[in-house]
Amino acid sequence: MTTAETPDTLRRIMDYSSRADPYPLYAELRKTPVALQEDGSYVISTYRELTAILHNPHLSSDFRNLSHPLAMSEGRTTPAFINLDPPEHDRLRRMAMRHFGPPHTPGLVTGLEPALTDTVGSLLDGFADKEQVDIVDEFAYPFPVRVICHLLGVPREDEPRFHRWVDDIVNSIDYNPETDPKEKAENGVRANNELNQYMSGLLEQRHGRPGEDLLARLANDDGPEGRMTDDEIVSTAHLLLIAGHETTVNLITNGMLTLLRHPEVLHRLRNDPGLVVPLVEELLRYEPPVHIIPWRAAYSDITVADTVIPKGARIVLMLASGSRDPQRFHEPDRFDPDRQDNQHLGFGSGIHLCFGGPLARREAQIALTELVRRLNRPRLLTDPPPYRRSPVLRGPIHLHIEQNTG
Repeated sequence: MTTAETPDTLRRIMDYSSRADPYPLYAELRKTPVALQEDGSYVISTYRELTAILHNPHLSSDFRNLSHPLAMSEGRTTPAFINLDPPEHDRLRRMAMRHFGPPHTPGLVTGLEPALTDTVGSLLDGFADKEQVDIVDEFAYPFPVRVICHLLGVPREDEPRFHRWVDDIVNSIDYNPETDPKEKAENGVRANNELNQYMSGLLEQRHGRPGEDLLARLANDDGPEGRMTDDEIVSTAHLLLIAGHETTVNLITNGMLTLLRHPEVLHRLRNDPGLVVPLVEELLRYEPPVHIIPWRAAYSDITVADTVIPKGARIVLMLASGSRDPQRFHEPDRFDPDRQDNQHLGFGSGIHLCFGGPLARREAQIALTELVRRLNRPRLLTDPPPYRRSPVLRGPIHLHIEQNTG
């Protein structure tokens, strides 16, 4: 079940010095598919075991089922449905999806395409005369936050307020009370509260005023299962902002970094824009935006790979490791946009499969196609680039490139 070096391997993965390239450490971790840690948690790192447990009804996403509650669960009153189990999870997800995708709003993503293309174009217009640009600050961050704020009905002038909230919340996701300063958790709690208060204020303005934005749709929905409560709507909006924004930023940035490291693929994409669809799927496998689900709970005793995980134990899911598992993927450390049967774990699996995945995919497809088309001989200035602190939502904090302007 476990080996003496496994806890040390996990600590090295979590250490910032490994952020630029954790993949060799994932290979070490996969030698023990289900590994008991010193704190009583279990780390799962292989594709077969990850997919099995993600589809196991005894895996809980509700922190209240942990024997030892997480510090970041303090102060939470209404969890987002990603942190709930059936039947509540299923009910809330269905109600959200009525306004976010098929079958009730099948044209949501395609209907947004003109706005996505216009936003990308306006951001890239600012690159025309610049020899050096930061793909993160000048493109990958403002693009998805503008899209999500548009979906939610957030006024354009309020968009900058979300940057600090998102950063503090994301940085607190992997908070470890034994190694991290208390301020990391406190900043996350404060940002959660401020964001929720802001969303509550917007929601108040939507009651009795039907509109096209998601908050207005949820506030005035009289569907077959009734309406969400205000707290449930705010939690859903909060989830969409944090999960949808940060994952898309990382997907675009990791994608551009990977293309610059593989210039032959970059040239292929420039000449064949249709390549972008399988290319984004390969990016979700090869350099995914979400590397780790830092906790799940055993709702009851669960057996995985002949290991019994006891009820209440914390389970850590190493999704990025599973997507590089050589038992599932041929030459997994090779970036191959022509890869067949690419059932990666980039958006998770099971009942919590990312419900914003179709939008994130299309955002990345449009963004990368236009970046490659409009940048003039782009080159990396720093490789590896500086990374964000979090090993959970992993991506560069800056991606400085140089291009020809003549």
